[in-house]
Amino acid sequence: MPQTIKIKLVRSPICTPEKHKVIVRSLGLRKLNQVVERPDTPSFRGMVKKIPHLLAIVD
Repeated sequence: MPQTIKIKLVRSPICTPEKHKVIVRSLGLRKLNQVVERPDTPSFRGMVKKIPHLLAIVD
C-alpha cells in the first residue's frame, strides 16, 4: 500500500499571497479544518513545506 499523508488546513489563506492560495487549492483544501489524504511524494511534501503556517500534518 502506498504511503499517504493527511494534511489539514488550520489557518485561512485569505490575506496570503496568490501563490499560497493556489497551493492550498491544488492540495484540494477548501474549508478550514478540512483534512485531505494525499500520496507521500516529494512534490506534495514540497507544497506543504511552502506554506507551513497554514497547514498541519495530522496522524
